Amino acid sequence: MTESTKVAIITGASSGIGQTTAIAISAAGWSVALFGRREELLNETAAQCKGATLVVSGDVADEEHVIRLFNETINKFGRLDLLFNNAGTGAPAIPLEDLPLSLFQKVINTNLIGTFLCTREAVKIFKRQQPQGGRIINNGSISAHTPRPHSAPYTSTKHAISGMTKSTALDGRPFNITCTQIDIGNAHTPMAARLAVGALQPDGTTKPEAMMDQKHVGDAIVHIASLPNEVTVFEFNIMATGMPFVGRG
Repeated sequence: MTESTKVAIITGASSGIGQTTAIAISAAGWSVALFGRREELLNETAAQCKGATLVVSGDVADEEHVIRLFNETINKFGRLDLLFNNAGTGAPAIPLEDLPLSLFQKVINTNLIGTFLCTREAVKIFKRQQPQGGRIINNGSISAHTPRPHSAPYTSTKHAISGMTKSTALDGRPFNITCTQIDIGNAHTPMAARLAVGALQPDGTTKPEAMMDQKHVGDAIVHIASLPNEVTVFEFNIMATGMPFVGRG
């Protein structure tokens, strides 16, 4: 690693937005630590990255796994400049009264607890390293503002991510730590591809929705990451122009 090379950790890097962002930020000259549950797919992501990579498999909701991720990143690269809290999951679109507690808790553990654990470990590093500081980008969602029908677990966690982002930005300010929430709408990922076929609307109908290439999300994150820590992009919304958000259909 050269002295000028910046280092990023990306969670949920085995597919979708995480994979696309890892490839894009690597192409921009960064070293990248890739984290996710599926090691084989992480290795596929690493093979598409141009710069130095580190593959660490684990569960973002497991405290020991997260601590190991950050320790291995520092051992290999010596510092950390960016954390992209991207790992996330949802629950089936079923009525609230039929939702098992286990499903609700699973979404909370991945989307919220995982973000907290990674944020905590990143802040420790950002405060002690020299020069002090760093950047965190949290993957929010359009659902951090407006829900889809039958999406209480996912929507609740994404509203919570907004609170986490604000608290991180405030508490990190004296230490040159900046935090962004990027709210993504209808990027064509494996998780969201079903929306192009048919998405349940508030009026009870099912309609296909406009989608966008996830490449644009990766490019946006590369831009935000390229800014000095003295500059904060606090909230960033990127979505397919034709998706129902304003008015939500």
